[in-house]
Amino acid sequence: MALSLTRFDPFARMLRADPFREFDDFFSDMRMPSLLRADVAPRVRIDVTETDQGYKVMADLPGVKKDDIKVNIDGAQVSISAATESRNEQEAAGAICTERAWGQYYRSFTLPQAVDDSQARAEFHDGVLELNLPKKAGGSAKPLAIQ
Repeated sequence: MALSLTRFDPFARMLRADPFREFDDFFSDMRMPSLLRADVAPRVRIDVTETDQGYKVMADLPGVKKDDIKVNIDGAQVSISAATESRNEQEAAGAICTERAWGQYYRSFTLPQAVDDSQARAEFHDGVLELNLPKKAGGSAKPLAIQ
């Protein structure tokens, strides 16, 4: 497994020509109403681990049914999407209170090596999607000589 190091430059953020970056970052992790945020869809939280044989992905999808989850694999690109809808009715003093919640989850990411999609497996238990994605054989990178 190769380790990639990035040089830390404490002044790099100040030199960027985006004065509203900090303002956008402030709202990106908050659950604000759609009037203030463009990306309302909740983010799928994932853990990815790598072995010599493949990758294991654990994705949190609370309140989602197994039939509403779609996983697409295209080479090293993995996309997870799901829709959820719940309805809760309570009767209090002759009035009915209805609460509805719905959401669209989506997450796409690229793995370091292509996945053998014919051997990939997915399981869903207790709101957690587990993907076992074996690496495609012969996918190791090799240096290219420059002529």
